[in-house]
Amino acid sequence: MRLQKLQLKGFRNHERLELTLTEPRLLVIGPNGIGKSNLLEAVELLGSLRSHRCSQDRDLIQWDQPRALLRAEVGEDRDQLELELRRSGGRQARRNGKTLERQLDLIGPLRCIGFSALDLDLVRGEPALRRQWLDRVVLQLEPVYAELISRYSRLLRQRAQLWRQRSVRREEHGALLDAFDVQMALVSTRIHRRRRRALSRLEPIAARWQTHLSKGHEELRLSYVPGSRLGDEEAEEPWRLSIEEQLKAQRAEEERLGSCRVGPHRDEIALMIDGQPARRFGSAGQQRSLVLALKLAELELVTELCGEPPLLLLDDVLAELDPARQQLLLDAVGNSHQCLISATHLDGFEGGWRKHAQILDRNELEQTVTSDKV
Repeated sequence: MRLQKLQLKGFRNHERLELTLTEPRLLVIGPNGIGKSNLLEAVELLGSLRSHRCSQDRDLIQWDQPRALLRAEVGEDRDQLELELRRSGGRQARRNGKTLERQLDLIGPLRCIGFSALDLDLVRGEPALRRQWLDRVVLQLEPVYAELISRYSRLLRQRAQLWRQRSVRREEHGALLDAFDVQMALVSTRIHRRRRRALSRLEPIAARWQTHLSKGHEELRLSYVPGSRLGDEEAEEPWRLSIEEQLKAQRAEEERLGSCRVGPHRDEIALMIDGQPARRFGSAGQQRSLVLALKLAELELVTELCGEPPLLLLDDVLAELDPARQQLLLDAVGNSHQCLISATHLDGFEGGWRKHAQILDRNELEQTVTSDKV
């Protein structure tokens, strides 16, 4: 078990919650609206500093509270991780009581992989969903990647603001764009390299799982389609110079359309089944199998490269899978991963799964709320 204890204060609908985990498997059972997903989201935040459900910290804090506090005890040494979300003043991360200068230093002790019903839109949804999924994979392998994504997003916003500042003289405007081109080309290159490398590692694993799920009838291919023209050979300097030239060449179009047309924000991940785009031609069953293959590949890759199995968060996803896929997912998890699962009922958790799991139902979830200070 990686996660030993979880404490929340003012987070989502949990005014105060304290939970001690006694088994590697935790089943959080109950109707929608009681905070099951919120509990798993808190673990995801502590493990990755990100939520797949929300991009604004203020939406995670109870409406009448100035802050939310998340705390976990992790590993045999009871490493204490703490993340404070504040309406004003940003976040603050602490480890074993010590304030961290970089939030990124919180990542590592609690690596986790989430799989929710929202992930089933990976195939049929917009490219941004596939980029976000791939970014979460890279982040598990290289926590410093979060800084690259944050820096690129900031540069993209600042570049857009510059185009809206018509009061800037033309020569000053061009000089500022030149500076942006240099910075964006460097960051873009490093993002492109990491995304392409991660996808190349994921593809053979995901293809194997797709073959297994389809009983050998389907071939899965994953292709990285970058938003910049890149050479076949991966090399930072040629890529950087090429992207810088592309950014300059598209300025007239950028001015006309109001958006930058080159860079990682325009990346796509092509998902192909038997040579055809799964988004357009895949059946509902094929699309669900594909998403399941991607998540199982992610789980396997992170375990292999990080040297230990990550914690797995399954947020109400079993309800979206047929019984055969449910069982395959549970069998794949097996006994090697600590797993937190939310579901509306216990159906589907038969035999060893229910016997060797800690079950938190609606009444027990409400009883975890305590008047003690967290």
